[in-house]
Amino acid sequence: MASFTSNPKLQLAATAVVSAAVAAGALLTYQRLQHDERLYRLKHSIPEPKANGTPIQPVTSTGPLPRPDKEDEHNQLLAQRAQSGDFDDELILEQLARNRVFLGQDGLDKLRGAFVVVVGCGGVGSHATAALARSGVSRIRLVDFDQVTLSSLNRHAVATLADVGLSKVQCLQRRLMAVTPWVRFDMRLQKFDGRSAPSLLSGWEGSESQKPHFVIDAIDNIDSKVELLKYCWDHGLPVISSMGAGTKSDPTRIMVGDIGTSTDDGLSRATRRRLKLLGVTSGIPVVYSTEKMGDGKAALLPLPDDEFKKGSVGDLGPLPDFRVRILPVLGTMPAVFGYTVANHVILKITGYPLDYVPGKARDKMYDGILAFVQSVEESLVREHHGRASNLSVGLKVPLTHGDIAFLVEEVYHGRSVVTGIPTKLVLVRWQKPPRGSTLVRIAAGDAEQRSSDVRLRDLVVMTKDEATRHQKEVLQGDKSPWELYDAAVVAKVEARQKEVEPYEHYR
Repeated sequence: MASFTSNPKLQLAATAVVSAAVAAGALLTYQRLQHDERLYRLKHSIPEPKANGTPIQPVTSTGPLPRPDKEDEHNQLLAQRAQSGDFDDELILEQLARNRVFLGQDGLDKLRGAFVVVVGCGGVGSHATAALARSGVSRIRLVDFDQVTLSSLNRHAVATLADVGLSKVQCLQRRLMAVTPWVRFDMRLQKFDGRSAPSLLSGWEGSESQKPHFVIDAIDNIDSKVELLKYCWDHGLPVISSMGAGTKSDPTRIMVGDIGTSTDDGLSRATRRRLKLLGVTSGIPVVYSTEKMGDGKAALLPLPDDEFKKGSVGDLGPLPDFRVRILPVLGTMPAVFGYTVANHVILKITGYPLDYVPGKARDKMYDGILAFVQSVEESLVREHHGRASNLSVGLKVPLTHGDIAFLVEEVYHGRSVVTGIPTKLVLVRWQKPPRGSTLVRIAAGDAEQRSSDVRLRDLVVMTKDEATRHQKEVLQGDKSPWELYDAAVVAKVEARQKEVEPYEHYR
């Protein structure tokens, strides 16, 4: 102790340490006081819940609840009564009288007992939902993550200026309960994807025995659309998909057909290709347009150059992998798509006869193409196994209408690979097969089945006259395609064959 008191250096060091500690403590105390002061000012800057007579907006899992006006309050009370059973059923039947006469009592009962899921509540989905509710469907689950915007109002079925900023699922429920108060809506403010599929497509109120009678795909994002359709396909859920209404203007070109045969639509083409790679080639009905692009018609708007200079344009999307460019939409077309979707669902649920003429016309064309392939394959079998042989009798060709549509419409864009002519098209082998390789035989004796070994990548699109010449000179003659056609045609065929090859595995 004596040494410490007598040593001025130690005293100086101790004084410095104590001074530093006092200064640090003072600084921390000052910072804490400053923090408390800022926090106090922030808290007291927030208005009281009923400041200026304006109550706070409640927030739920589906977004902020709109402040109800007198009409909303009346509609909510009426909906509560109707859904609890305190509503005269005769009034409901009178409202649905025209549907009752059209569908019959049994059909209307099926519709009133149905549970439908609508995924995507924008232009197409909102019109489909409105039609279903007005037609008698009593349980509807609405799935959408988005809000009503000013730009939504040109195509949304029920949204008003007062709904801007409100979630689309709430908007539909808010407006439609004023029309059909007995309809129960299950609102899901969620983005659909593979992870959320089991929950969003589950039974009504979690009951496995009350699975959806139908699912409507009104999504315009390719990833979500493919995940939804694949999930429904895997789990046996009836589904109908709406393809692109954007840039379309001709309502007479809207059709209902199988996913494997839908044409002339970018979203349909991309969806079809992605599903093929997942093993889904047909069996999903879609609403699509056969309208083609042309001079003077609307197209997807390009992004301005200055947006690219800012960095990744993907960051401009509302969510990862969502489109960032403006899609021109004529307000009437999503409505036509939506009502076509709802019409299909209503007829399927009630068992009303379906007879889509456009699909039949296209099937007739595919039947003609298949017949031409069949005749060529039979002639090759006779050529390889002797003309007196009966091996060509009953020969099967491993092609479906979906395969034909994929090749003709999608790969070759509905034109001859030789001349580009778009009429009287058929499919024909590109190369002469090795002798004896055209026949696949299954079983033996009376149970024997014979099939052609033709693959998708073996076939090319030509006009019937071109294919007849090709058959004579290449398939039954001594010429090769490289001798008969110029380098540009050969290169085009080789490129198309590479394009087709990945899909061969999923046929």
